[in-house]
Amino acid sequence: MRVDASHDPQRRSFVASANGHSEFPIQNLPLGVFSTTGHPVPRIGVAVGDAVLDLALLAKAGLTEDVPVADRSLNAFMGLGGDARRRLRTRLSDLLSEGSAHQRAVGSALVPRAECTMHVPAVVGDYTDFYAGIHHALNVGRLFRPDQPLLPNYKYVPIGYHGRASSIVASGESVRRPSGQRKGPNDAAPSVGPSARLDFELELGVWVGTGNAMGEPIAIADASEHIAGFCLLNDWSARDIQAWEYQPLGPFLSKSFATSISPWVVTPEALVPFRMPQPPRSSEDPSPLPYLLDRGDQDNGALDLQLEVLITTAASRASGHAPHVLTRSHASHMYWTVAQLLTHHSSNGCNLRAGDLIGTGTISAPDKSGVGSLLEMTDGGKAPLTLPWGETRTFLADGDEVILRARAVREGYASIGFGEARGLILPAR
Repeated sequence: MRVDASHDPQRRSFVASANGHSEFPIQNLPLGVFSTTGHPVPRIGVAVGDAVLDLALLAKAGLTEDVPVADRSLNAFMGLGGDARRRLRTRLSDLLSEGSAHQRAVGSALVPRAECTMHVPAVVGDYTDFYAGIHHALNVGRLFRPDQPLLPNYKYVPIGYHGRASSIVASGESVRRPSGQRKGPNDAAPSVGPSARLDFELELGVWVGTGNAMGEPIAIADASEHIAGFCLLNDWSARDIQAWEYQPLGPFLSKSFATSISPWVVTPEALVPFRMPQPPRSSEDPSPLPYLLDRGDQDNGALDLQLEVLITTAASRASGHAPHVLTRSHASHMYWTVAQLLTHHSSNGCNLRAGDLIGTGTISAPDKSGVGSLLEMTDGGKAPLTLPWGETRTFLADGDEVILRARAVREGYASIGFGEARGLILPAR
């Protein structure tokens, strides 16, 4: 993948709102699935400025050539791989540019984004969540295992677990506080009730494109061609339920109640100008085992993405306060690249399929100002946060809304964004 004309920062769109747009300029062109009140059937669209381009209408007009984009989900398109994505990106960039010969037809396929309801962009068959943020792993380890924050396998094997695909929701869908078994350290027996330690986790989501046959691992040198795109991912976590249930097999009901994602799929092609070398490991750390080590991936496999988490509360919204930034981190703080995660996932012959979703794990910065969860911010609930409007939090309260954002910024290129992953906490049933 190389920088091409579609990345040209001087390229302008006849869609006026796209020019200089902070997230969706013509240089981005992320894919999603949307519907409108007047047309409630979900269909594939592309975000451009403050509009969504209806690809089903473009296909009907014969303007998408041989790229099938008239489905209700992105699964089939994701499965076609990088050549189809690149072909569509080139075509859309030309169609949306100033001076386009098809401006009238393309313009008639534009829908105001404010009128669109966004959906989970693919039918997720399987969802896997990794633990690739080493600073998060260290912070959590220090809370529970101060003598051994990282377990011996962490720097050798990408740690992950299989999550629940059915409870993945798009940004804006509310999240119900889960109930479950909790047992505090001084409790004689567990009790059942609403989680009192509800948390967010700042992650990236990785969409699988072309899959692999069962029994045939994906080589690390080929892994990037199996990635269809990226989104933001909030792995909501009930820490009190998790603490009681996770031994010995790991998270279950503490995670499976909801996972929120941003609805736009930012393609690998849009992120070409924002690739960067994977940060070098400490000289004391082991080198990745051969099946996880590729020079090209180490030189170009990390993402230069600014990440942030914001919060509003029922009280702050009522008093007109702007969302408060809780934390800012960066995607380069991952210990493993996304290609390494994909390769490891398939290394035992596990078959990945188009539309599968992979979470990176919580991406925390090395210092306290950039941690990716309340568990870390409040030292496990021991040090409450004071919000600008006077409320305090150790964990999330009913009525709190958490907002994840990401932007790619580099001199000489148009900045692009991911949209938002929002979720409002509703009381437990």
